Amino acid sequence: MAKILMKNAVAELDGDEMTRILWKVIKDKLLEPFVELKTEYFDLGLKERDDTEDAVTYEAARAIKRLGVGVKCATITSNAARVKEYNLKHLTPSPNGIIRAELDGTVFRKPIIVSNVQGTVSCWKKPLILGRHAYGDVYKNCEIAVPGPGTAELVFTGTDGTVIRRTIMEMKGPGVIQGIHNTDKSIESFARCCFFYGLSEKVDVWFATKDTISKTYDGRFKEIFQKIYDTEFKADFEKAGLEYFYTLIDDAVARVMQSKGGFLWACKNYDGDVMSDMVASASGSLAMMTSVLVSPDGVFEYEAAHGTVQRHYYRYMNGEKTSTNPVALIFAWTGALAKRGELDNTPDLVDFARRLEKATLDTIESGEMTGDLAKIAQPPATKILDSWQFIDAIAARLK
Repeated sequence: MAKILMKNAVAELDGDEMTRILWKVIKDKLLEPFVELKTEYFDLGLKERDDTEDAVTYEAARAIKRLGVGVKCATITSNAARVKEYNLKHLTPSPNGIIRAELDGTVFRKPIIVSNVQGTVSCWKKPLILGRHAYGDVYKNCEIAVPGPGTAELVFTGTDGTVIRRTIMEMKGPGVIQGIHNTDKSIESFARCCFFYGLSEKVDVWFATKDTISKTYDGRFKEIFQKIYDTEFKADFEKAGLEYFYTLIDDAVARVMQSKGGFLWACKNYDGDVMSDMVASASGSLAMMTSVLVSPDGVFEYEAAHGTVQRHYYRYMNGEKTSTNPVALIFAWTGALAKRGELDNTPDLVDFARRLEKATLDTIESGEMTGDLAKIAQPPATKILDSWQFIDAIAARLK
């Protein structure tokens, strides 16, 4: 069988631990037998990022912008334990944070639904899309551990010499202080990406902050979202019969848990980080979630929404074949290939991506699945497969 040709490459960002192992298996068994795969490869494994002082991460981000499409494996963001384990020179920043900042993008995450895996929130009948701002806040913060009593201040010095100074706290003893920021430009991009994506998916858009408490910081998000909606999107939303809805974050959480789903919930960076894991878990599994980073100028980076599956990796290194769920990794590839085909006008590539997605879901719905899904499948799984067997079953359907 002739392989499907690609006109242009996608930027391929390899990762860490168990997801890195499965990344290669997916390429070997589900992609390269069917597609003449064209990628620009970047090793974003933790040691390589440390060795290059993250130059490889910035190079990968530039490639995504140049090619228009990227696909990324899960990666480790180091902590003190990882520095020791991998013998790193120092703590490394989040590669996702770097790429998101470089692309000025918004992350959209959406559950992957199969008929025999019911989520724990029974009222959700349609996928709930989570739009996460991918810049600033705690992910680009400045922190100080203070040794004793003193005055903690927030100071801004303008280029024109203007100085704005606010007292944060009169510290009575040791403690911690933190400074975070965002920019109007990034918030505007976030709003536009959410409204564009809502229109493309034909869903309502919800946005929530805590502007009653954070009147200046969160208040700016609320103001900018409303301005962008009123001046650029309101007419299109009304024409499409869609709604933009603002509320407080605590009210949004309560409403979401009683909703039927089927809308886009736009969240600030940290809120989106936490809530996307909640939505994924409540929908069945962290491995059953698509994730795409979208920039305001139409650049797309597809990735797995979960981590590197550290515990399974240690078991694999001890010779065990684990039942790690590779669905999110597969869908990262299908998303990237479908977008590449769409941009390059190669419908065969788009069709292959959709067929691979269908083969993956059909395998699960036939009763063959990994252990995480078998625990919650109804009717019960007929076969509980390790990752390699599961990928082989998908490949057999493709063939």
